[in-house]
Amino acid sequence: MRHPTRLAAATAVVTAGCVAALLPLAGPTSAATATATTATASCSVSYADTSDWSTGFTAAITITDTGATAISGWTLGYAYTGNQTLQSGWNGTWSQAGQQVTVTAPSWSSGIAAGGSYTTDANFGYSGANAAPQSFTVNGVTCGPSASAAPSASASPSPSPSPSPSPSPSASASAPTGSAPALHVSGNRLVDATGRTVTLHGVNRSGAEFSCVQGTGIFDGPVDQASVSAMASWGINAVRVPLNEDCWLGLSDVDAAYAGSNYIDAIKDYVSLLHQNGLVAVLDLHWTDGVYTGDSSACSSATATCQKPMPDAAEAIPFWTSVAETFKGDDSTVFDLFNEPYPDRAASTATQAWTCWRDGGTCPGIGYQVAGMQSMVNAVRGTGADNVLMLGGLAYANDLTQWLAYEPSDPDHDLAASWHSYNFNSCSSSSCWNSQIAPVLAQVPLVTGELGENDCGTGYLGSLLPWLDQEGASYLAWTWNTWDCSSGPALISNYDGTPTAYGAGFKAHLAALG
Repeated sequence: MRHPTRLAAATAVVTAGCVAALLPLAGPTSAATATATTATASCSVSYADTSDWSTGFTAAITITDTGATAISGWTLGYAYTGNQTLQSGWNGTWSQAGQQVTVTAPSWSSGIAAGGSYTTDANFGYSGANAAPQSFTVNGVTCGPSASAAPSASASPSPSPSPSPSPSPSASASAPTGSAPALHVSGNRLVDATGRTVTLHGVNRSGAEFSCVQGTGIFDGPVDQASVSAMASWGINAVRVPLNEDCWLGLSDVDAAYAGSNYIDAIKDYVSLLHQNGLVAVLDLHWTDGVYTGDSSACSSATATCQKPMPDAAEAIPFWTSVAETFKGDDSTVFDLFNEPYPDRAASTATQAWTCWRDGGTCPGIGYQVAGMQSMVNAVRGTGADNVLMLGGLAYANDLTQWLAYEPSDPDHDLAASWHSYNFNSCSSSSCWNSQIAPVLAQVPLVTGELGENDCGTGYLGSLLPWLDQEGASYLAWTWNTWDCSSGPALISNYDGTPTAYGAGFKAHLAALG
């Protein structure tokens, strides 16, 4: 969308309890700190292997403060008995020495309130046996076996590490529904690990593509458990999260507070929270570098401050290499390689535009080296990541007429076509959908990465959504943000899930699907 100015695997759980003495934190000791460090706190630790794919798994560990005093700072320790090797972790700082694993609290959420919980997660690789650890330490004190029930992994949400200009949601935080499905392509369907067809019905969550580069934060509005619960209450199963390559790569044009590891950790934490609530995450490269001042230019800046006709090779390839390294093994996360290509506005012919789309390099009318879809597929697969990849067509992803003819090669055969459909697009009638879109979705999975209408109404939804349902296509509505829906498709007026008139139509349609 062009912006207005501004797992199916079985789960093994181990639970342990402890009474841990709080150790001093690093740095000067205040009177408050001294009091905290002499106190003791009752706690329990639960361990869950939430997804195992034979060569790797995701571990989710929850620390619960079962006492009456908050835990101010924590370090978790445990050991494996096999060759489990840490790949990446989130919601905490993970490290491994031999078989010993250590996790320290993140700076933006260092405490656990009395009665509260905190969940931290990581991906591991392994071969042979994958036995769960049997004991844990919190702040150096052993947590022995406990008969208490395992705490809910959702009791404490992952807070946004950046200031939010939006009000806190009033929706109550409900427990997660479970792990999100791990997706792959089978023919023209998305399927989970058991081969069951999965059709995505979700929303876009805009903000991480523009807030960071505009210096206002990382997200636009809350990204906590209550806000995710509000989305889930609509019956969705997927959330698309637009990203900014400059912010992910930590380039100099972005405030360091919202860039690099801070930005990456925030995205990882949000994806983890979505997964804990059973929601598939779709990560989309939305704003990119490159000077473009031709037809339909959104800005003249060389930095990632708007949409460009195609991504730039200099930064988009490192971006996708890093994203793929971060999320490989997490097949509940889909990669949307580039939001809305429009090289057709710069090129003279459709052949030139589609060739640019696939092959990149020097493209007519575009003054920077382009990253084509094939090179981005190669970048992701070169890391070993087998995540499903979405590829949007021309004309802001509305034109799929030659998508099949120019489909890139993928050794994993895990490509899906991404289509954007709005009432103001050229392909906005059932006759166009039948002639141009249906042939594509007969061959590959179709994910309508964005859809909506700019009149705050539901007339377009009333014709589009039934057609997509009939064809078995996935769709993600734009957008779960509290903007004026009369100037752009905004689903909500409050992050507690209060719908706009347009949002009410989408919500009602999801409810009718059951």
